[in-house]
Amino acid sequence: MAGQAFGIIGLEVMGRNIALNIERNGFPIAVYNRTYSKTEDFINVLAKGKNAKGAKTPAEFVQMLERPRRILIMVKAGAPVDAVIAELRPHLQEGDIVIDGGNSHFTDTERRLTELAGTGIKFFGMGVSGGEEGALWGPSLMPGGDEESYKHLEPILKKIAAKTPDDGPCVTYLGSKGSGHFVKMVHNGIEYGDMQLIAEAYDLLKNVAGLNNHQLKEVFTEWNGGELKSFLIEITARVIDFPDPDSPTRDLIDMILDKAGQKGTGKWTTQSALDLAVPIPTITAAVDARGISALKDERVKAAKLLAGPKPTVIKGDKKAFIDDVRAALYCSKICSYAQGMAMLAVANKTYNYGMHLDEIARIWKAGCIIRAIFLDEIKKAFKEEASLSNLLLAGRFRDAVNSRQDAWRRTLATATQNGIATPAFGASLAYYDSYRRDRVPANLIQAQRDFFGAHTYERTDKPGVFHTEWSATK
Repeated sequence: MAGQAFGIIGLEVMGRNIALNIERNGFPIAVYNRTYSKTEDFINVLAKGKNAKGAKTPAEFVQMLERPRRILIMVKAGAPVDAVIAELRPHLQEGDIVIDGGNSHFTDTERRLTELAGTGIKFFGMGVSGGEEGALWGPSLMPGGDEESYKHLEPILKKIAAKTPDDGPCVTYLGSKGSGHFVKMVHNGIEYGDMQLIAEAYDLLKNVAGLNNHQLKEVFTEWNGGELKSFLIEITARVIDFPDPDSPTRDLIDMILDKAGQKGTGKWTTQSALDLAVPIPTITAAVDARGISALKDERVKAAKLLAGPKPTVIKGDKKAFIDDVRAALYCSKICSYAQGMAMLAVANKTYNYGMHLDEIARIWKAGCIIRAIFLDEIKKAFKEEASLSNLLLAGRFRDAVNSRQDAWRRTLATATQNGIATPAFGASLAYYDSYRRDRVPANLIQAQRDFFGAHTYERTDKPGVFHTEWSATK
């Protein structure tokens, strides 16, 4: 008798939902969870009447699957993934495929690939984006690993992935080694930047434009009908005036503590960008902003001791300012995505992944958290010029920023005058202004480095490397 087509290990919410997605699309599943009671609950409740089997042990689980076995691990990143692989290894055979669908660091994925290289077991690191709903109804999937083995995964992954009406399923073979988890890491970094930029726009509209939550909902709803159309703008409009379950006369957003959590992928993006020498200031500013938000007690104390301007609500017509914030958000979002795509391009060359940036933009168009209407334009830009060094150089994005940058600058000036921190807006504009200048003040830094450390410098008028005895000059 033929075995189950696909196995899932880990039955927390993401594992449960993706298991149901796979079964609903016509592929019989086997599931295993370290705590067997969760397996029983899944089989007897959520998967009741479905083509699903539950195993008590790893050995029993493996024996339920058809060859080559396709096994998706959906457990917490780090040591739990290694523990699951160690449990599976004695029972797997050459050609079996193990997929880590968690938020693992790409270096862990590459280590696991090396460890399994001599066993004949194929290992994939696959980013999964879309949250609980995406896992159930169609996520964006980012698999990287052995290309030949991908052929055994492709029919299932294409069925369960999110679909775009014009561009097909949101999954593709990304490349070799840890490319899948590297792309997911950068996706999450862009997500950090995007969320911080929207939060800064909210702050300005609330405290300078003086909009109430209902008016904010109207603004974000309108923005979601244009060039800013995206999942994150859409959900912002939905949460901004959601009633507080404890008191329907007030909005929940106003009762939520201003301390943002993080699970580490934003930090990993910043660390990896430093290793690759790729500037991603918008994303880094977003990571830093979450860190500052966590200093709630210190901020409460500082608010009583540190001087600064208080926001002044605009009197009269506020539409011009709202339009300026909209333009600033759009320009800053372009910079955030440009930084992420530039990082992917450098990693692609450095690590020899074999990725196609237009395909990455395509699979982000639906299902994932950073899905946005302008990803189609990003896809087209890299389709037309695969070696494009920076998204800002593509005509459509260059023109978009050129036509909006006066509003962008006015927004930053207004924020500064009102004492409202806009670290991601500011980092985006600084990135743009630095990138567009043919001469920046790094010449002074090189002179300083040569003075105190004899680090040498290059000259503008002749080739070579030079050092000056600065103390000998007047």
